[in-house]
Amino acid sequence: MRFARFPALLIKEFRQILRDPSALLIAFVLPIILLFLFGYAISFDIRQVKIGVALQDDGAPAQSLATAYRTSRWFEVTQAHELAELEPDLIAGHLRGIVVIPADFSARLEAGDREVTIQVITDGAQPNTASFVANYVEGVRATWARAWAEDHGQVRPAVLSFVPRFWFNAELTSRDFLVPGAIAVVMAMIGTLLTALVVAREWERGTMEALLATPVGMAELLASKVLPYFLLGLGSMAMCTTLAVTLFDVPFRGSALGLGALSMAFLMPALGQGLWISAITKNQFVASQLALVLGFLPSMMLSGFVFEIASMPAPVRAVTYIVPARYLVPSLQTVFVVGDIWPMFWRAIGVLLLFGLGFFLLAIRATKRRVA
Repeated sequence: MRFARFPALLIKEFRQILRDPSALLIAFVLPIILLFLFGYAISFDIRQVKIGVALQDDGAPAQSLATAYRTSRWFEVTQAHELAELEPDLIAGHLRGIVVIPADFSARLEAGDREVTIQVITDGAQPNTASFVANYVEGVRATWARAWAEDHGQVRPAVLSFVPRFWFNAELTSRDFLVPGAIAVVMAMIGTLLTALVVAREWERGTMEALLATPVGMAELLASKVLPYFLLGLGSMAMCTTLAVTLFDVPFRGSALGLGALSMAFLMPALGQGLWISAITKNQFVASQLALVLGFLPSMMLSGFVFEIASMPAPVRAVTYIVPARYLVPSLQTVFVVGDIWPMFWRAIGVLLLFGLGFFLLAIRATKRRVA
């Protein structure tokens, strides 16, 4: 590598970016769109879920329980007297569950019956939502039952009380860990696209062959290609972090040093994979499809962002170890919500750098000094 020649190659690359700003669109516009989609479309929180309450009992306890559901911040309640009035809305998907308070509820409760029950019907077509609805319905009922029993002198002083405490995310807000995971997925996609599409475009236009005909070394050429997009990737990460903290109110308890080290380490395999894809395809359309299949989909499905890796079948869990985003997602969630845990970060950084080295070696091997 000659120090007089390398800056000239970098200047050429930056001028190319300014003349053809598609790289700027990939680095700064596409992440905003994807982050808005992930940040607002994906949520594991249950708020204002529409349920029905079939109040078949006119007694005071039954009315009080129905009021507890109506005033809960978790539910938007449609009340009726009979179950048959609410069933069509459940079938049509307008309601996610129905709570049936039977006609003998108040009488049995006031008589001291220990087997007083209500019925909860949920829409099993969406299992996760059905489980959430059932659990939150039970939570409201348990809170109401405890308050009703205390008001009627039926509760003895507790000898042992259980007080749960949640570290790092006290309100269990899903956005606090989903948005950092979404940033990892976004970076995986744009990092691969940055080099895959832009370099493939040079293959199509013939400028890449012209560069290969010069005495520029292969490592020198690839370094001049990677460095500008590496800086764009870091700028994109800084923008995504700013949006996460200011727009989505995600806490940032780590340091800029930890975030920067993880970002730089992850961009190496992402950009290296893009270079390798561009070298083996030399076509923008094929490169974009491969970037989607090899970059975005594994990061989305096999990184632990949406689906828990521990719950996957053993063969699929084994595949996740070769997905670079698997190491970035938990690290980003940690640096945002928990803080700097450097032993965890060093392991992730080491693995990501090894992936980056592997992809760059593949890119060098696939880049031939001849027109195929």
